[in-house]
Amino acid sequence: MNIDQPLTDCLIIIAESDEQMAIDIRNYLNNNDFSAVQTVQSIDGVYEALRPFYYAKKQLGLIIINETLINNDVCSALSSLDEGLLIPFIVLSNDEIATINSLITQNPKALIHALSTPINYPELLSVINLQLVMKKERLLRHEQKQRLINELSERKVLDAKLKYLVVHDELTGLLNRSNFEYQLREQVNLDKQSALLFIDMDRFSIINELEGFDTGDGLLIDVVSAIRCQLNKNDLFARIGSDEFALFIDNKSLNEVKLLAENIRQKVEALHFIVADASYSTTTSIGIFSLHGLKNSLHPSEIIAKAKQACNMAKEHGRNLVWVYNEKDSKVQERNRDLYWVPSIKHALKEDRFFLVFQPVVDLFTGQVSHYEVLLRMQGENNQIIYPGDFIPVAERMGLIHGIDRWVVVNAIAALAKLQAESEIAFAVNLSSFAFQDDSLLPLLKQQLDNTQLPAERITFEITETAAIENFEQTRQLIEQIRALGCKFALDDFGAGFCSFNYLKSFPVDYVKIDGQFITNLLNDEVDQVLVKSMAEIGANLGKKTIAEFVETPELVVKLKELGVHLGQGYLFGKPEVNLLPGNVVSLDELMK
Repeated sequence: MNIDQPLTDCLIIIAESDEQMAIDIRNYLNNNDFSAVQTVQSIDGVYEALRPFYYAKKQLGLIIINETLINNDVCSALSSLDEGLLIPFIVLSNDEIATINSLITQNPKALIHALSTPINYPELLSVINLQLVMKKERLLRHEQKQRLINELSERKVLDAKLKYLVVHDELTGLLNRSNFEYQLREQVNLDKQSALLFIDMDRFSIINELEGFDTGDGLLIDVVSAIRCQLNKNDLFARIGSDEFALFIDNKSLNEVKLLAENIRQKVEALHFIVADASYSTTTSIGIFSLHGLKNSLHPSEIIAKAKQACNMAKEHGRNLVWVYNEKDSKVQERNRDLYWVPSIKHALKEDRFFLVFQPVVDLFTGQVSHYEVLLRMQGENNQIIYPGDFIPVAERMGLIHGIDRWVVVNAIAALAKLQAESEIAFAVNLSSFAFQDDSLLPLLKQQLDNTQLPAERITFEITETAAIENFEQTRQLIEQIRALGCKFALDDFGAGFCSFNYLKSFPVDYVKIDGQFITNLLNDEVDQVLVKSMAEIGANLGKKTIAEFVETPELVVKLKELGVHLGQGYLFGKPEVNLLPGNVVSLDELMK
């Protein structure tokens, strides 16, 4: 019976062996708007009438039945609330009290009403409506109860799933990172004769890009299954990244661990994952950090980090390798430097502990100071001077370089603005190799020029040749936009790359700084002299001035002029100084003595 269905639409079955009585009851019900009425003469007929409603139980109403046809088995079978039937019975009886008492006693949950014959039809109609309303109410309570039971069951399942997911990876069923670190902490405290494997799938992102994440997930599951086959039940295996896994092995020598890692590498390499007509495979780079003989306890995150560094070394050497952690590895030393310098760089940016120094660039023919190169320094905790070679590479690796570039631009322009009233001094400002990937550089430069009203042509930006070549088109476009403001550009370390002349032909710069390796031994090396002369001639033909660094002797000035180099920079003309006292002319005659 549908909860919202009109009572008169429900099926009513009249089970009466007296055919005329059955017809009379049916006609009476039809006349009172009950449209779905069927008559049968036996219990088999009742079941036959009910059969089409097996999947539509809510359309059932009640059964009007002669006492000779009903028994306890029938009543029990058709009054099952759990089966969704709950069919009420109106029993036509000559002895209604005895009949009703027997049926109710043995079927306490059934809806049964006895009606004596001959039939009082108005009473029959009232009983029918009452029974149907009672059925509707009881079904409603039953559905609410079942809904509550289902909700509680679903909540229990959800709670269990959430408890599982708190400590496991949903896709692979492996331990997640937090649970792995917790268990790793317990294991390390008990046994240091162990090792951690960091397993990283090589170029896994390519499969995701080609076939989608579902395919990638399928491959991950296959890889995990292949690795699990190599493990003991007590080994801790976790997924700690999208395609990164950690495996803790105890009670094995380092050689045994290396053998296990190699077996895992080979198993994964041999694995083929079929998608439609395509077959995909992957490889793994595996790093090992051994805890054998470790004197000091390490936090689980440190152990994982060291194993990952070993994995990075495997990738550096071509991928699909097993690599054991070694403090002397270049990546390990690089990471240690990063850990040391990052807090200092952040502190310097926050506390304004950077400062600028200035070194003159001189016209070798007139002695006129062309401009000053602006160089960056950092003040250490004990006021020691820290040079860019110590902190710039770290800043580039750790994502701090853009903040430094912006600091240099703002402070160099501010310093030049203070001096512009005194002289026509110009600055050359160094930018990092990442500066031209920073979309905020151009708006920042426009803003600073507008704020200071500084003539843009008095600023030259220097970019190294290697950085320019690495992102040629993007760098060239930004340089053109900055030059459109009026600024100039210098290509630093020219000659260090293999395609220098080819790029110089189309690169929009005003100055070319010859790499210092060609200058330091210029007086004694004829090859360097030929190369420097070629650079100077090509630069002149392209309308670009050449600058030589590391000019430290008068003899070198003579040679550079002879080779056609325009400008020089080095200790002969002045060291980088904090306090800039601009002079217009350097006395070359005095320097040449």
